[in-house]
Amino acid sequence: MKLAKQSMNQQLAALRQMGTTQLRARYLEVFGEPSRSGNKDYLFKKVAWRIQSLAEGGLSERARRRAEELARDADVRTTVPRPPKETAGMAPRTLVLAAPASPAANGRDRLPIPGTVLTRAYRGRDVAVTVLADGTFEWEGQTYRSLSAIAKAVTGSHWNGYVFFGLNK
Repeated sequence: MKLAKQSMNQQLAALRQMGTTQLRARYLEVFGEPSRSGNKDYLFKKVAWRIQSLAEGGLSERARRRAEELARDADVRTTVPRPPKETAGMAPRTLVLAAPASPAANGRDRLPIPGTVLTRAYRGRDVAVTVLADGTFEWEGQTYRSLSAIAKAVTGSHWNGYVFFGLNK
């Protein structure tokens, strides 16, 4: 792409004076595709970045490799998706889910080890919950998927389970 013969500083100064329509036209010119945004500040920043990138060469090869590395390693999901609910008349589906790579990947990094009993006194009632090995919880003979579900069953209103049991510190 060819930039105008103006210096980069002159081009940036001219960008500041442009309206949204002009910035969209300039965006099309420097990126080769129309912008979906009509936000003047966003358009200014993107076009200014592109002009500077073209003038000064953009990211180094090392930075590009590192960005690609980070993008490959990034987990798109932080939780495992729930299996679809079965409806009457449909054959059940088999869904194979991979186990999370680390405790932090499934959001369970704040929980104590399995077998730990979490206790809390609530309105004269002692609530004792056991942390199970599969990341679920047992309270009064029932299994719950989250501490928040237990806190709601105890109080009748929504609570953050970590806050309710004092694990938020």
